[in-house]
Amino acid sequence: MPKVKRSRKPPPDGWELIEPTLDELEAKMREAETDPHEGKRKVEALWPIFRLHHQRSRYIYDLFYRRKAISRELYEYCLKENIADKNLIAKWKKQGYENLCCLRCIQARDTNFGTNCICRVPKSKLEAGKIVECIHCGCRGCSG
Repeated sequence: MPKVKRSRKPPPDGWELIEPTLDELEAKMREAETDPHEGKRKVEALWPIFRLHHQRSRYIYDLFYRRKAISRELYEYCLKENIADKNLIAKWKKQGYENLCCLRCIQARDTNFGTNCICRVPKSKLEAGKIVECIHCGCRGCSG
């Protein structure tokens, strides 16, 4: 199984602690990419990929900001090597975006009426019993 692609520069100390989890997520990502998409809508085939991308970025974010288990050097290495999405993490640090599922859900140009995605609407503002599912990533509500 191929490892997570890295540059020639050796990884900083602490890499061996996060490498097994990243390899596992990479294997799941490859499986999601090769998964057959018959019987699914065009957008539904991409949902597992978006979820794994979010999970990998959230893992790095939580290790650095919440648990403080990795060094800044290792965190910046992960961002530089595109192991974690630095733009998504930048949004997670802002108030109101702590649970954001993907960046496409806040881009107004991707919607018909120039607004945010339906998953960004708080559950208290939606009709009771209505199931909401984002068309971009399959999220069922990331507004909190």
